[in-house]
Amino acid sequence: MIRTAEKRDVEQLLSIYESAKKFMRGAGNLTQWTGNYPSGELLEEDIDKGQLYCEENEEGRIVFCFVLAEGEDPTYRYIDGEWLSHEPYGTIHRIAKDGSLSDSRGAVKRCVEFALARYSHLRVDTHRDNFPMQKAVEREDFSYRGIIYLSDGSPRMAYELVK
Repeated sequence: MIRTAEKRDVEQLLSIYESAKKFMRGAGNLTQWTGNYPSGELLEEDIDKGQLYCEENEEGRIVFCFVLAEGEDPTYRYIDGEWLSHEPYGTIHRIAKDGSLSDSRGAVKRCVEFALARYSHLRVDTHRDNFPMQKAVEREDFSYRGIIYLSDGSPRMAYELVK
């Protein structure tokens, strides 16, 4: 069951993000989500905005989490490429799963299904070294659209799905 995350979930969510960072380092992605990112404060901000979601298994343990943000993402205003649509969209950010749980398999698929039930137009971006995420979003019919730049100037590969 995917639900809106609550502040009582923050410690478990931080643990999932730490697990995801270890997975990324092992897969050769050495520079994404470094240091204290994402922080507990950032997760609490997302919770306050009602845009941080998580899925629990039957034992009540969080399997994966993600942000689904409504409205224009400022980092998507400029793209070295071209968007398919300029209609309103939802943006998926910071998908992370607890890789130690077998029921975390298919997390991106379930996340996208959840998002598509709310928005017919989705965008997502990822680091150039995050090959597992690139493959996962392509499997879910997102198409690569070009490069966007974060507020600090870091490039990200941008994907889009219009149903």
